Amino acid sequence: MTKIALLSKFAMIQEHWRPKVVATLNGQEVKLVKFCGTFPWHTHANEDEMFLVWRGTMVIEFRDHAVTLDAGELFVVPRGVEHRTMASAEAEVMIFEPAETRNTGDIVDAEFTAPNGVSL
Repeated sequence: MTKIALLSKFAMIQEHWRPKVVATLNGQEVKLVKFCGTFPWHTHANEDEMFLVWRGTMVIEFRDHAVTLDAGELFVVPRGVEHRTMASAEAEVMIFEPAETRNTGDIVDAEFTAPNGVSL
């Protein structure tokens, strides 16, 4: 039982699109990640995915619309909904989802698929 200082944890992340686990609870993981650029289209068949922007601005794009999130805003992408994330400048984002959820969902991508369970 220790508190988590998000500012210092985000400072430890040096790469984009590679979520790091900072907490676990009830079969869920709290992950921190830095976004910059555009992530591939993908779907999570069995998992909802919550994005909370800590710093910066990000966009969650769907096939028929997009949602822009600024610092302090969150959005839940329901399971089974195709989406991709993007940020024109670096954004720091907290993700809450079931443990072992692959960041690229139903696809495997040499550049974007990150290993699961990497902790800070």
